[in-house]
Parts: sequence; C-alpha cells; structure tokens
Amino acid sequence: MESSAVILEGPKHLGLGCVRLTPPGEDDLVVEIAHSGISTGTEKLFWSGRMPPFPGMGYPLVPGYESAGEVVEARPASGFRPGDRVFVPGANCYGEVRGLFGGAARRLVTKAARVTRIDPALGPEGALLALAATARHAMAGLGHALPELIVGHGVLGRLLARLTLAAGAPPPTVWEVDAARMDGAQGYPVIRPEADPRRDYRAVYDASGNGALLDELVARIAKGGEIVLAGFYTEPLSFAFPPAFMKEARIRVAAEWTRDDLVATRALIDAGALSLSGLVTHSAPAAEAPQAYRTAFGDPACLKMILDWGEVR
Repeated sequence: MESSAVILEGPKHLGLGCVRLTPPGEDDLVVEIAHSGISTGTEKLFWSGRMPPFPGMGYPLVPGYESAGEVVEARPASGFRPGDRVFVPGANCYGEVRGLFGGAARRLVTKAARVTRIDPALGPEGALLALAATARHAMAGLGHALPELIVGHGVLGRLLARLTLAAGAPPPTVWEVDAARMDGAQGYPVIRPEADPRRDYRAVYDASGNGALLDELVARIAKGGEIVLAGFYTEPLSFAFPPAFMKEARIRVAAEWTRDDLVATRALIDAGALSLSGLVTHSAPAAEAPQAYRTAFGDPACLKMILDWGEVR
C-alpha cells in the first residue's frame, strides 16, 4: 500500500512524494486524511533546520501532527469502524522515511489507541484538536492558576484565552506586537505591551516562544506569581536573578498534550464550550505544499494553514 505524503528531505527542501506504508496489524487503523495542519512551532524548526537534536530525528521525514480524516480499514477489536471521522496526531508507518510526526499524508496507518473520534461537522477545524489540547494541558492540573496575561495572539494564545473564558474566569489580557494579529479576539482585550500598566499578574502564559521576554514578564508578575512557558524555545533561556528573587517568581514549563487532554478538549468542543472557529485563516491543496509551508512560516497574517488532501491520491 502506498500513499502521497509531504516529504521533508532536508532544511527548506520539501515536496509531495510517494511513500510505501507499513501493513496494518490487529491494533491498527488505516485512515484517509482529509485535512492536515502546518505547525509554526515544531514543523517550522524542522523545515528551517533549527530543531535541536533529539532521539529519532533525521531526514527524510514526513512532518505533521495535526490531521483529520476518515477510517477506511479497522479490525473489529479496534473499537472503530470504516466511516468514523477521527483526529490523528501523526503516524510512523513510512518505512525508511521517518514519521516526525508523520501526519501530512493522504493515507496512513496508526494504532487505534492513538486516534480520537471527532464530529464530522468540524471539517478542517478538526485538525486543530492537538493544538487546543496543548493549550488545555498548559492550564490543567492542581494548583495551576488560569491566565491573567497571555503573551502572543497566535492560534495557541487565542485558544488559551478561549479556554480561560470557558472555565468561567475573568477575561485575560493578551499582548500582541504584530498589527496583523491584533484582530479576532472573542471577549478579551488585545493590546500592545507598552499600553499595559499592570505589574501584578498572578499568572502569565507565554505563547510567543520568545525567551528574550523573560525579564519583562518577571517585572509584570505579582509577588509569588507564575510564568508559564507554553511556547517552544530553541535558545537557552536566562533571566536576571535579583528581580525574580524579589518577586519569588515561579516558572513552569508546559509540555505537550496527553491523551486525557485530547478527550477533555473534545468534550469541551462537543458541548459548545470551546469554539475552533476563526483560527484557520489559510488553506491550500496538498499538491501545493511547498508554497503552503512558505506562507505558513513567512506570512504574519497566517494563523493556521490547512492542507486539503481531497484531490491527492
């Protein structure tokens, strides 16, 4: 069995190619992907060649961990059946081509335990489930204060703000410096940092990935306040110790979502408490993947680029 897939041969060397799929086992599903998202975090780092080394990393690879599609093959014991609409957080089924994270393909093979049923009515927005679950993971847990200040009004920042409102908390303040991303707020203010006089935030969530902001964020928290690093940081992080000492600052790193986060986030979406609308700003046929990736990584107005696999086999 073969499939078309996005193949990243090396930094900035990307195109659509054909891969041979691993035959499915008893615990596997075969899923035909309708839509896959392009991550401006991890995928941009792979594409640019700036991803720090980690086990299993290498080229060529099939990127992507934001995919939604339809089950086309399923064993009875899997709990799924053909026709089920599912979210797939990637796959590793391409033989010698690495699956990091392996979701940007027309058809893929994955363990049934990894996928999550979604409402077919979500359409392309179904590919955003992992990003929404990442936002939920940053906020969930005992003793975690909900955001009062969110840095960055990209997709992750917007999801953090929407989840804060869904939890019944007061509207958070969101900082943004790019004029192209100031619009689109739903019930919370978006301002430039210099327009914000507050120095008493109890919880600041950074969704910008800009580690150079740490000293500024320390200056903005109340005594004992927390800074949550919800982005991905390629450079070593540092901050001036005396101001952090005086504030008794706490710094927490939020990792990727878990299975429980996916389930909880899907429940919020199904109940109408969390909306994914307005987050997909760009879409392109998968056959135009090279240009779509350049747009996703280079156009500030592009919050989320979705590849449409409908015309690809």
